[in-house]
Formats: sequence, structure tokens, C-alpha cells
Amino acid sequence: MLHIVACIKQVPDTKIIKMNPKTNTMDRSSAPAILNPYDSHAVEEAVRLRARYGGVVSVLTMGPPPAVKAIRKCIEIGADEGYMITDRAFAGADTLATSYALTMALRKMASDRPIDLIICGKMTIDGDTGQVGPGIARRLDMPPLTSVNKVVEINREQGYAIVHRKLEDGYEVIRSTLPCLLSVEKEINEVPYSSLPNVLRAARYEPRIWSVADLGEIDKTQLGLKGSPTIVSSVWAPQKPQGGQLFEGEPDDQVRQLLEVVLARKELFAVGAAAGAPRVSGATNASTSDGSNTGTDSRAGGDRR
Repeated sequence: MLHIVACIKQVPDTKIIKMNPKTNTMDRSSAPAILNPYDSHAVEEAVRLRARYGGVVSVLTMGPPPAVKAIRKCIEIGADEGYMITDRAFAGADTLATSYALTMALRKMASDRPIDLIICGKMTIDGDTGQVGPGIARRLDMPPLTSVNKVVEINREQGYAIVHRKLEDGYEVIRSTLPCLLSVEKEINEVPYSSLPNVLRAARYEPRIWSVADLGEIDKTQLGLKGSPTIVSSVWAPQKPQGGQLFEGEPDDQVRQLLEVVLARKELFAVGAAAGAPRVSGATNASTSDGSNTGTDSRAGGDRR
């Protein structure tokens, strides 16, 4: 029987969350906790695969006790069972320590029922790293298939999976051995409204909860802050974009005014270059008449998903 495990996380709703201007830290109390949106698509895909091939869908999360709400949301979507690991020893974990803790929980789950497929969301909206899924796969010595936007086939009997992996200009078809781990894109499916029976079941569902002591022989130096080499040196809220210049008059007058601004900027850059000023490359910061900012900056240092 196919056993699919979806790794999920409860996160603050980043559309609502605010930054503390004094401490430059996220005020998590300012936003409600929700199931990570990418993870909801992971659970939905697991449920759809169960409908195609049969089996069981489990969900696993690490977090404080209130994270049980995220598991109940997964039960609403259609998951069969939920597991949560919670302990003060997990506090402050970065992606490395998180992947280790989840790996130990997955091994305990697999001792009761072998795992054929692990599905994770592409990333979490409060971290945007996309590192936990591949970290779990590396520790479990299974293939990680990232940016998956379609599952073509799962063949448990012959031990393989075929998926489409998203690329910038299309997709590639990947065949992998089972077990394997998928990290999925949002466009892999649409999460429908939950059925009434699932909502009622989720309301009274109690997941299995494990502490560090329940995970067997575990290296506590790899948990929480002790096992987290990542250091966040500073966090700050981005500045609000400055208001743009409004051009008034007839269209011909507006075009003339715009050309004057462009030519003036061009002359300013030319004078700066002639004077030996540092040249700016790969960065623009243009404001439109409605005050929106279209800036891009190559200093970001690469893809931080």
C-alpha cells in the first residue's frame, strides 16, 4: 500500500505581518498563523495520488503546540493522519537542524509503515530558502526532485516515479526510483474547498505528538540553536517607494517633459562617468507617475528561494 508523507509547516501570514521599527524583527503576534501555502498544494497532491493509486497520506510538522491547527487543516484537505514533533530542544532551528529533526521523525514513522514518497512545498513563505526538503532527502539518501509541477506516474510495484520539473523555458521529464522526495510548485494543482465530512473530522482530530525522547537515539547537538550554524546578522523592513513625478498637460506636453527628465538624467550620468565616479551596473530604480517603484538590484546575490 502506497504511503505518502507530506512535510508541512505553520507560518505567520506574511501578507499581514508587520515589522517592529525599533528592533527590526518580525512581529509574529501581528498576523494569524496559517498552513504554509506551498504545503497545502503538497498535501492536495498527496491526496490526489492516493485517489489514483490507493494508500495512506500522512502529514508531519515540527513546531510549537499551536501548530496542531496546521495538521487539522491538512485533515480538512483530505490527509489520513498527522504527526507533530514538538520540544523546547527544537527551538531556534535553522534549515539544517530542521531537516535533521524531521528526518529522525520520518525514520520513526517508516519503522511502522515504510514510506514510498515524501512531498514538500517548494518553500515556506517565512523563510523562502527551499532547503528543508532537499536536506531531508540527502539525510535519507533518496533522490530529491525539486520544482515539480506535475506528477505523471507513481509505480510502486516497479519502484519508479515520473514527474515534470519546471524550468524557466518549459519543463523536463524526470524518472526517479522510489522512494524519493518531491518539492512542488503551487501550479501543480488547485486546492478546492474542503468537504463537510473532512471539516468535521478535522475539528476533533488529535495528531500523534512526539518529543525528542520519543525519537530514539538522536544527536541533541544537531537540534535547535546548537545545531544551527546559520546566523541572521540583521533584518530590516524595506523602505517605501518614493512618489514619482507627475506630468500634466496634453499628451505632447507630457512626452516633452518626460524627454527632458530622461536627457537630464543622461547628462548627469555622463558627467559622473567623466569625473571617474563609480559606474552603476545591473541596478535600476525608476518611479512611475503613480508612485510605484520598478526597481531591480543585482546586489541580491542570487536566487534566495
